Amino acid sequence: MSLTQRRPRLAVLAVLSALLTTLFTVTPAQAADGTISGLAGKCVDVAGASSANGTAVQLYDCNGTGAQTWSNPGDGTLRALGKCLDVVDRSTADGAAVQLWDCSGGANQQWVVSAARDVVNPAANKCLDVRDNNSANGTRLQIWTCTGAANQKWNAPASGGGGNPSGFVVSEAQFNQMFPNRNSFYTYSGLTSALSAYPGFANTGSDTVKKQEAAAFLANVNHETGGLVHIVEQNQANYPHYCDWNQPYGCPAGQAAYYGRGPIQLSWNFNYKAAGDALGIDLLNNPWRVQNEAPVAWKTGLWYWNTQTGPGTMTPHNAMVNQAGFGQTIRSINGSLECDGKNPAQVQSRVDAYNRFTSILGVSPGGNLYC
Repeated sequence: MSLTQRRPRLAVLAVLSALLTTLFTVTPAQAADGTISGLAGKCVDVAGASSANGTAVQLYDCNGTGAQTWSNPGDGTLRALGKCLDVVDRSTADGAAVQLWDCSGGANQQWVVSAARDVVNPAANKCLDVRDNNSANGTRLQIWTCTGAANQKWNAPASGGGGNPSGFVVSEAQFNQMFPNRNSFYTYSGLTSALSAYPGFANTGSDTVKKQEAAAFLANVNHETGGLVHIVEQNQANYPHYCDWNQPYGCPAGQAAYYGRGPIQLSWNFNYKAAGDALGIDLLNNPWRVQNEAPVAWKTGLWYWNTQTGPGTMTPHNAMVNQAGFGQTIRSINGSLECDGKNPAQVQSRVDAYNRFTSILGVSPGGNLYC
């Protein structure tokens, strides 16, 4: 990311499947206990009431036993008999069966219960589904592309509340759902500790606007880092190019020291200088802090988001709180290379992530999504 020059963007993974519809409100599963009933009034059931790993999860007449009592503990999982509802072999394919397995924190054990009564695995962007629309006892459950059909509609336990102790509009469970394969460097605690640098971020306007801004920031971050996987720019051949010797302070950390780092890939010596001055951190002399300290990395992303217009006409923060639309955030971050038809696939990647994240947060994406 730079103010006057941009390096070519890293190619990132395209979104693999159709994303969650934004026509309904989605909330993460939270602490509550009860049955999950669906097709023909039957219940999600652990076969034979066995807690062994790999036990099939099926449709069965509701009987009130522990094999049909599911809890939403607030971490995105659905649990019965002390174990988690799990997609077999971490598959994201249509027809992948679900089973009971030790809770591991994996993306294949994350579920979002929507107000439209879908139970969605965000990693696959697919719905819990009764195989072949068959209501017979013992029919295996699976994941399948969400269709809105009756065999994908469920009455799950009501939310148990609880709130988010960090105060951020994105809970840790939602953050994990957004970034199931993230690098461990990009911690949720690092992000929330960085918020104090820009208290207006995701904290201005209505609750909807706050969540839209958080989703917009994280969607752009998702694109810049390949899903919070990359900490530093991958093309090392570019590293020596980010030193502007016309600046009076030069490049004291070395000509090749100012490559892209962090959630919005801070690059160029003048950006390290400006961000460091704003944050009270000497990044000009020690740019490596951005790749070694998660809170510093997040702060640099928030610095750009809240203070810089880049090739656009407004900061991304102002674009969201003034309802100019998500498309204007793209323009401010990489508009000179992506907007106005220059790279529609990259724009679409950002928009797809934004739609998915607003769905997870339970708000509409608003208008003006493209640039």
